[in-house]
Order: sequence, then C-alpha cells, then structure tokens
Amino acid sequence: MNDSSVAADSVRIVEYHPRWRDDFARLNIEWLERWFAVEPIDREVLGDPETHLLAGGGRILFAVDADDRALGTVALLPYADGSVELTKMAVAPELRGGGIGRRLMRGAIDAFAQMGGRELFLESSTKLAPALKLYESVGFRHHPAPRPGSHYQRADVYMIWEPERGE
Repeated sequence: MNDSSVAADSVRIVEYHPRWRDDFARLNIEWLERWFAVEPIDREVLGDPETHLLAGGGRILFAVDADDRALGTVALLPYADGSVELTKMAVAPELRGGGIGRRLMRGAIDAFAQMGGRELFLESSTKLAPALKLYESVGFRHHPAPRPGSHYQRADVYMIWEPERGE
C-alpha cells in the first residue's frame, strides 16, 4: 500500500471481519513500535481481538478502500460501569493526515452512541500530538492522567468525550 493519495471521502468505515484480523495487529504494532514498546496488554488484545474486544460487546471498525484494503482501524471496549474506551486507533503511516483518522473517529462516536454507553474515554500520550489534536477537535477534553485503573505504561493523557463542547 504505497498510494498516499487515497481520498478520505472514498474510504468506507466498516465493522470487523476476520479477513482484517492481521491488519488490526499490523496497523497498531507499527505505531506502537515507532513511538513506544508493545506492552503485554497490547499483545494480548491484538493477538485475539475476538476474545478481548468483540466477545464482551466491543466493536472494531476499519477504514477500507475500494479494494477492501484496511487503511486504518479503531476499537471500542465497553466496561461494566457503562464506560467505553476508545482504543487501538491506527492509520497506515503513509496515509496519516489525510482525513482517514477523522472518518474513523466519527464512525467510533456513532458506534458508541449505538452501544448506549454512559461515557467515552481514551488514553494516549503527549508524544502523539496529531492524534491529540484530532481527539480535541471532535470533543474529547483532557482530564487528570493517569486514569484510575489505567493499564498502559505509556499513557500520560486521559480524555473524556464531551460532545456539547465539541463539533
């Protein structure tokens, strides 16, 4: 996938299908290895998303092109208290900055609404400035980090979606 000219409006946001299982891991491992280290929790979830995300009512979305190539992904992980974590968001490196992440984010917010969760949150890192700008632009607001019960060593950002202040 070397075509960096994929137009975001030609991309479809679709639900998980096993044919994209390896892409889910590949897209996420790329950015994790580039900026951090792949933590044990990452390997667990990326190695078996059906068990760790989907079986508990979570969702995995993909941005795909006309040839059904996975260009990006995002997941939603529900918790017993009604909160939902936006997690494992990644876009192919050569396509970042072209609007695919924003399309994924809108799809994730729509999926969250369908899930009926009480709160949508994410954990991230100050190293990922472009991602943070995207999150802020759609209504995520910063809260003191780390989040209570955080399972990521790399997380120094904790944000909650507050749509009345977003787009």
